[in-house]
Amino acid sequence: MYQKSFNSVSKGRGKGGFNSSKPKSKYNFASSNSNNSGGQTSTFQGSRGNFVPYGSASRSQSSFTSSGYRKNWSSKPRRGNFRQAEDYSRYIKKAAPVSESEEYVSEHRFADFDISAELKKNIEQKNYTTPTPIQDQSIPHLLEGRDVIGIASTGTGKTGAFIVPLIDKIFKDKSQRVLIVTPTRELASQIDAEFREFSRGMRLFSVQVIGGANIGRQISNLQRQPQFVIGTPGRINDLIKRGKLRLPGFQNIVLDEVDRMVDMGFIEDIQKIMSYLPQKRQSLFFSATISPRINSLIQTFLTNPITVSVKASQTSDNVEQDIVKVPRDQQKIEVLHELLIQEEFEKVLIFGKTKRGVEELSRELAVRGFKSTSIHGDKPQNKRERALRSFKQDELNILVATDVAARGLDIDGVTHVINYDLPESFDDYIHRIGRTGRANNRGVALTFVK
Repeated sequence: MYQKSFNSVSKGRGKGGFNSSKPKSKYNFASSNSNNSGGQTSTFQGSRGNFVPYGSASRSQSSFTSSGYRKNWSSKPRRGNFRQAEDYSRYIKKAAPVSESEEYVSEHRFADFDISAELKKNIEQKNYTTPTPIQDQSIPHLLEGRDVIGIASTGTGKTGAFIVPLIDKIFKDKSQRVLIVTPTRELASQIDAEFREFSRGMRLFSVQVIGGANIGRQISNLQRQPQFVIGTPGRINDLIKRGKLRLPGFQNIVLDEVDRMVDMGFIEDIQKIMSYLPQKRQSLFFSATISPRINSLIQTFLTNPITVSVKASQTSDNVEQDIVKVPRDQQKIEVLHELLIQEEFEKVLIFGKTKRGVEELSRELAVRGFKSTSIHGDKPQNKRERALRSFKQDELNILVATDVAARGLDIDGVTHVINYDLPESFDDYIHRIGRTGRANNRGVALTFVK
C-alpha cells in the first residue's frame, strides 16, 4: 500500500542529480495516532482543515488518503457526494499485490539469430543477451521476410523487435529502404536513437521527418538517400506532395503505435502513405490493441501476416490510483504544491488539457522553486527534445505535458502521474497512468477533481 509521509523539512535528493532542496510548505505538518485506523496516521494541518488517511476515524471531517488522496473539507456531507463518488470511482483503485509472476523463458538468444556479426557486436555492447517476449517471437518471422502484426504496449521492447531485423536486412542489401511511421515526434526521436545505437559502425543512415522541425534541412537530408526514414504522418505526406519523398523506392514499412495514430485522426494519412508504396514489400504493424478500423487496414495492406501478441499484465495493476478532491474555494496549484514537496514524489509526470495551460503550469512550478519543464505541440521541436532529455536524465524531476505530446513516451522511473486536468476519455486516462508502474515497479496515479 502506498504510504504517505509528511515532513516539513525539505531533504536533498540522494540520486539522479537532485541535490537541491525542494520548496517548503506554507503549512504545518503534525503526526497523530489513530486507534481506529490500526496504526499511525499523518495529519496535515493547513489553513482550511486537516488531511488524514481515508478510512481512519477522522474520515468524516476531511481526508488525504495514505493509499490515495480523497479530500473532504466539511464534516457535513454535501449534496451530490454519492453522485461524485460514482463518477470518479474509475479513478480509484488499489495496486495489485506485488507477486512473483512466471518468468518468460526465451526460445532464443540474440547470439542465436542469423544476423550479421557487426549487428551482434552492437547488441552485445548494449548488454543485451536475451530478447524480450515480443522480440523473441517476432524477430525470426521478420528475418524470414514475413509481414507481422505485433500486439504489444510501449515498454515491451517492440522497437528492438523491428529495428534489429530491418538493420540486418538493409546491411545485407543496400538497395532496400525502410519507412517507419509513428504518431508523435518524440516517439520518432526515440526510434531514431535506437536505430543509431544498433547500427553503429555499419554505414547505415537515417533521417527524421517530423513536424515542428526545419523542413528544408529534412529535404536536404532526404537527398542523401538515407536507408531509414522515420517520421510522423503529416510531415511524411507533406514531403510526398512536394515530391521530395518518393515511396516506390521503399520496400519496407513499419507502422508503430497504430492504435494511437487512429485515435489521433491519422487514418486517412496512413492510407495515403500506404497507397504510394510498392505492392511487393514487407509490412509491419505494431499496436497495443486491434480495433475494427485497424483490422480493416491490416486486411488491405498486409499479406498473410503472422500475429505476435504479448499478453503482459495491465500496467495499471501496478499503479495505486486515487483522486484529489479540490474544494471550490481552493486553487489547484496550492494543492499540487503540497503534494510535490513530499519526498516520495521523486519523478512526476503531470498531465494538463491545453498547450497554454501546460506551459503556464510549468512556469508557475519553476517560480515556486520546483525543477520543472514542459512538452506540448506549440513548443519548438528542439526545446521539446531538450525538455524530454532533461527529464529522462533526471536533471529535472517534473514534466508537464499534454496528451498528444506524451504519446508513446517510454521513460524509466516515473514515480507519480498526476492528472491535473481530467482526461478527455477513459482510454486517455489509461494511457496517462501507464507512464508509471512500469517494469514491475509500483507507481501512483492521482486525479484532481472539483
